[in-house]
Amino acid sequence: MIYKNFIGNQWLSAMSGQSLPVVDPSDGQLYAEIARSGEPDIEAAVRAARAAFDGEWGSMAPAARSRLLWRVSAALLEHQEELARMESRDTGKPLRQAMADAGAVARYFEFYAGAADKLHGQTIPYPEQFTVFTLREPHGVTGHIVPWNYPLQIFGRSVGAALAAGNACVVKPAEDACVSLLRAAEIAMEAGLPAGALNIVTGLGSEAGAALAAHPGVDHVSFTGSPQTGRQVAMAAAGHYAPVTLELGGKSPQIVFSDADIEAALPVWLNAIVQNAGQTCSAGSRLLVQRAIYADVITRLSELFQATRTGRAGDDPDCGPLISARQRDRVRDYLGLVDEAGITVAARGQMDANAPKEGFYQVPTLLSDVPPSHKLAQEEIFGPVLAAIPFDTEDEALRIANGTPFGLVAGVWTSDGARQMRLARKVRSGQVFINNYGAGGGVELPFGGTGQSGYGREKGYEALYGFTTVKTVAIRH
Repeated sequence: MIYKNFIGNQWLSAMSGQSLPVVDPSDGQLYAEIARSGEPDIEAAVRAARAAFDGEWGSMAPAARSRLLWRVSAALLEHQEELARMESRDTGKPLRQAMADAGAVARYFEFYAGAADKLHGQTIPYPEQFTVFTLREPHGVTGHIVPWNYPLQIFGRSVGAALAAGNACVVKPAEDACVSLLRAAEIAMEAGLPAGALNIVTGLGSEAGAALAAHPGVDHVSFTGSPQTGRQVAMAAAGHYAPVTLELGGKSPQIVFSDADIEAALPVWLNAIVQNAGQTCSAGSRLLVQRAIYADVITRLSELFQATRTGRAGDDPDCGPLISARQRDRVRDYLGLVDEAGITVAARGQMDANAPKEGFYQVPTLLSDVPPSHKLAQEEIFGPVLAAIPFDTEDEALRIANGTPFGLVAGVWTSDGARQMRLARKVRSGQVFINNYGAGGGVELPFGGTGQSGYGREKGYEALYGFTTVKTVAIRH
């Protein structure tokens, strides 16, 4: 099967006539193809989006837009299992994780449907001969470059917000994971979304993605991916002065003090690195543990790691395959540094006997006594590898936690209320979770980072604000 581009509510082949393979990470086998698009296809999608913004979609009243997005949300939820199965096969994530993601995309559209007619401006106090107020207006055409690790979720939090604000969207999914988004766009069309309001163009990042970021007809760019590519996207968008939201990498710390509830925390720490095979920007990939309880934590966490099951996505294991052979080899290269640095492998998970040998697997791995300055504690591995690091004092924990170029998420585990607040203020990250990690991933919670983790915010009302521009109107009487 060959998946085509979705432009102006039509299915169109790439103008190049070329395609790219779609591979199942569980067995390494080709099962479909996608369009290999380039600049001409992006041009067609931007034209379709501009026509929608200048026409039916852009002139739609906020309340009507809200009702339409409610219908899209309901339709996505009706197709939750279908979308989950597509995403599970395409990305290799276990089916229950894909089901959660397919439910989340519907929830994003539900949340933003409810907010679409509540984007208010302000009235500003000013001398009495003036009436001054602000308007929140959509940018126009927004570009969305979506990664392969959470296609449905990131599509929902980015496109849902942009549509609610009244923008028309052009989406370029990662070439490694496209099919669930193409189906989601079709479902949105069937729910009544006007032609051109949502367009999806597949292809390579260096071709279609680069063309989207640099297109002068794109008024705002949202990118999720690596810091290196994020820099290129920002530079390309700067060429036509388009604002950019960047959600990039992370090396997020879980800071554990001796008064923490270890029993409650252990499964959370495991899930924070094993979920989606560790291919999560906000993965809790560093575990900082106070020395008084360090040995006990490593022993107990090792037991959980050893019990994890890695296998094909359809069998719904604890940990599925990595997205590609390239990503698997990258993770293995990092693990190859362990012996030469004298780092201890405290535990490894189990591999299912029936997992295809051609799949892109890496069992969850717990490393102990990792030096804070080592690559394994500094760089984003993007795999199920957890680096455990002991510390003695609160100040030392903060130095280690803030000692990477990233600042996306942090977890703090302590029963001391004063310490909770000190750490929340002093740790450098866009989100801080106290005695939990992720808070269930709520769509209401603003998400984004500092440093090499990017800038701008997605999720919640902050995302809506980012997809609008403020206009000030001053009337002299």
